Amino acid sequence: MRLVQGDYDRETVYDADPVEAARRWVGQGAKALHVVDLDGAREGIPANLEHVARICGDSGVPVQCGGGLREARAVAVVLAAGAERAVLGTAALRDPDLIASLAAQHGSRIVAAADARSGKVAVQGWERETATAVEELVRGLAARGVKRFVYTPVEVDGTLDGPDLEGLSAAAAAAADSDAELLYSGGVGSLEHLSALASLGLPALAGVVVGRALYEGRFTVAEGQAALCG
Repeated sequence: MRLVQGDYDRETVYDADPVEAARRWVGQGAKALHVVDLDGAREGIPANLEHVARICGDSGVPVQCGGGLREARAVAVVLAAGAERAVLGTAALRDPDLIASLAAQHGSRIVAAADARSGKVAVQGWERETATAVEELVRGLAARGVKRFVYTPVEVDGTLDGPDLEGLSAAAAAAADSDAELLYSGGVGSLEHLSALASLGLPALAGVVVGRALYEGRFTVAEGQAALCG
């Protein structure tokens, strides 16, 4: 299932079984998978652990999972289900001591989601905006030991209209200043969009998360990898 601009009333279901989608992307050359428990993000606790475990057990590649991970127990459960990395969003802003503790315990397996509307962090399944700038969040958490981030500008997510290059540049600069790495997610709808991301030459940009464009056949995983690598 995919949302447009984080709106739960604008959802599209592409596969009845998420494992089938995972197999398809791995078959096209995906080296890792990014999984979001959308129900969990809204409810505040993991809601689809069975599917997460099935994807992790079947795919044969590292799986990064987020959605509803707002306490240590939830993170432990997702990692125990087979996820290589756990992504925390709301908890990253609400309880920085928690994510610092988790980073100390699990190292690079802990990832902070820097989800934003108009440059300000959005939490609780993207439904609540805050006054915290993305750069502030990245620098603050990096100082507490978090070294991996996912930046998603909600305004473009799921639209296929193109990435937020300006916002990414600012977030990536904050990550680079803190010796951290960042994944970008949101708005990618063509190979040209991926080439534009690559052309920024951002040292902190470690990869790009693509969803709807793959589901709708705009390009394959292998074609996307080639566009990013030039």
